[in-house]
Amino acid sequence: MHLAGLSHSEGGIPGGTDLFRKGRDAQLRESIAYLKGGFVPLSECKLAIYDLGIVYGAAVTDFLRTFHLQPYRMEDHVQRFYRSCNYAHLRPPVSMEESMDISRRLIAQNSKDSLDKELGVVYYLTAGENAVYAGSAGISDQLVPSYIQHTFPLPFRLWRNAFIDGIHCVTPAVRHWPPQCVSSKIKHRNRLHMWIGDHEARLADPTAVALYLDVSGNITETGGSNFVIYRGGKVYSPKRSNILWGISLTVLTEILAEIGVPFIEEDLQTYDVINATEAWLPTTPYCLGPVVKINGAPIGEGKPGPVWRRIISRWSEIVKKDIYAEMSEAR
Repeated sequence: MHLAGLSHSEGGIPGGTDLFRKGRDAQLRESIAYLKGGFVPLSECKLAIYDLGIVYGAAVTDFLRTFHLQPYRMEDHVQRFYRSCNYAHLRPPVSMEESMDISRRLIAQNSKDSLDKELGVVYYLTAGENAVYAGSAGISDQLVPSYIQHTFPLPFRLWRNAFIDGIHCVTPAVRHWPPQCVSSKIKHRNRLHMWIGDHEARLADPTAVALYLDVSGNITETGGSNFVIYRGGKVYSPKRSNILWGISLTVLTEILAEIGVPFIEEDLQTYDVINATEAWLPTTPYCLGPVVKINGAPIGEGKPGPVWRRIISRWSEIVKKDIYAEMSEAR
């Protein structure tokens, strides 16, 4: 599939010529986004109130970050996004390669005024606009999906203390979506339970990260990361049938294989976490965060551990950037 109205001089992106000309002529500083077939200023990237991503929660998403303003593991993220779309019966209007072209153009344009910052890139696809809403009886059979991409500067200062002092995970009363209802393998936007759970966790500690249990009391994941523990020279993860398998979790398994640390998938409970030597959150923004407490109880020595530090150092070598310094020195 090819996009209509492409200009080779603007990288084959619809609407590119006019928008970039305005940027050159008016020295436009506002970031741009991709919305339903063309580029728009970020302030104009809006969805209708009757878009099914809002009224039905019919939306899938993905998120990647840059290193040195180059997208990191983009093919992995975009492939997962398209698998999520396929499962959700949503058809992206452009191909995977065209999606990656859009991302590259957004990064190139939006980094011009912030060359010292890294960017996050968000992918978002909804079922489209449906002006008449009457539940399942009122959905049009001619919907056009709403496809959005946008970027934002990564706020590393928000995660500074996580790297210096460590993360406190709290298990809220609300439970994670069971895979019998919605597959854990897709990244979607049905996250009201996480909004509620995050508020519950912060009643115990305003800085806590909510770690969700399944209906059987097994550890699953947080709202934005996977969760693993280190014990007895091995790393343990919840089973992949019960979690969204993260790209950062994949990178972690690659590094563990390289340094000879076994990786095991099995059901984990809070008992296992409390008795672990270390625990970590693999996640896109900061790669791997050290968890030092769960429900107020210390994990290991109650501070970021040496195995975590070793892995962060190796990850830094891979991306050619000091990840620890990027987080711990952020202001």
